[in-house]
Amino acid sequence: MEGLLTPTQLVLRVSVALLLLLALGMVCSLVGTESVSWQRALTGEPGAEGRNMDYDILMTIRLPRVLLAMIVGGALAMSGVVFQGLLRNPLAEPYILGVSSGAGLGAILAVLMGFSWTVWGRSPMAVYAFVGAIGTVWLVSVIGRYTGKHHITGLLLAGVVVNAFFSAMIMFLTTIANSNQVHATIFWLMGNMQEESPLVLWSAAGCVGAGLVALCFLAPKLNAISFSDEDARSLGVDVAKVRWFAFAIAAWVTAIAVSLSGLVGFVGLVVPHTVRLLFGADHRQLLPLSAVVGAMFLLVADAVARVVVQPAQLPVGVVTALIGGPVFVLLLIRQSQRVGTLA
Repeated sequence: MEGLLTPTQLVLRVSVALLLLLALGMVCSLVGTESVSWQRALTGEPGAEGRNMDYDILMTIRLPRVLLAMIVGGALAMSGVVFQGLLRNPLAEPYILGVSSGAGLGAILAVLMGFSWTVWGRSPMAVYAFVGAIGTVWLVSVIGRYTGKHHITGLLLAGVVVNAFFSAMIMFLTTIANSNQVHATIFWLMGNMQEESPLVLWSAAGCVGAGLVALCFLAPKLNAISFSDEDARSLGVDVAKVRWFAFAIAAWVTAIAVSLSGLVGFVGLVVPHTVRLLFGADHRQLLPLSAVVGAMFLLVADAVARVVVQPAQLPVGVVTALIGGPVFVLLLIRQSQRVGTLA
C-alpha cells in the first residue's frame, strides 16, 4: 500500500486541498443574512458611527464561525478515519465509544443545575459536555479492558452499552426538565456553530492540529493494523500500544469538537469514506485529506444553515444529516456495485 504513494504526491494533494479550503473559507465568510464584502472590509471608509460594519461582521462574527467549522469538521473527520481503521469497519464513526451520549448527558446536567459560570469564556454546558465526553471514554476503556482483555471487540461492545445507557438518561432528564431547559438542550444536541473567543478557537485549533500530527506519525502503523493484528505484529508493530494511543487521540479531539459545537453527525462517517473511495485507504494521505475535506464539508453545511431559513438559522447538525444521508447512500451503492463487479 505504502509504495503506491510518493511523498511528492502526498504533499501536492494536501497542498491543493488546503488551498481549496482557504478559498472556500473566504467565500463562506461572505454568506449570511447581512451582505458583506472583503473589499469594503479592508478598504472601506467608516460609517456614520465611525465603524466599518463589514470589517466588524467579518472579523468578529463570520471568521470565528468559519474557523470553528474548520476545527470541528477536521476533528470529527480524522477521528472517523481512526475509528474506521482500527475497527476495520467503514461504517464506524467518532461517536462509536459513546462520546456523544456522554457529552449530551454532561450538557443537560449543566442546564438542569442552572450553572452560569464560565471557564475561558466557555459556558458550563460546553465545559460539562467536554468532561462528560472524556469521562465516557475513560469509562468505556475501563469496561473494555476488563471484559475484552484489550481486544477491540470488548471496547466496541462497552461503547455500545454505555452509549445506550447514557442516551436513556438523557431522555429521562429531558422529560423532567422545563420547556426553556429542553429547548436549550435539544438545540445543542442537534449541533450548533456559535461565535467563540479567540482564546478558545486557537487553543482548540492547536489541540486538534497536534492530534492530527501525532496520528500522521502513526499512519504507517495504522496501515498495518487495518489489515490484521497478525500482519501488524509481523512487521514489528506494538498493536495494543498503537491502538490505545490512536483511540486516546481520536477521543480527545472528538471531545473537543463536541464541546464546541454539540453533536454534529455524518461528518466523521461520510467524509473518511468518501476520501477513501477517491484516493485510497493509505492513512498517510487519508488522515490529512479527511481532516481538510471534513473542514470543507462543515463549512458548506454551516453556510447553508445560516441562509436556508433566513433570518432564523438551522442547527448545523440538521444540515449535515440532510446532506450526508443521501451522499452516504450513494457511496454505499457505488461500493456495492464495485464489489459486485470484482466478484
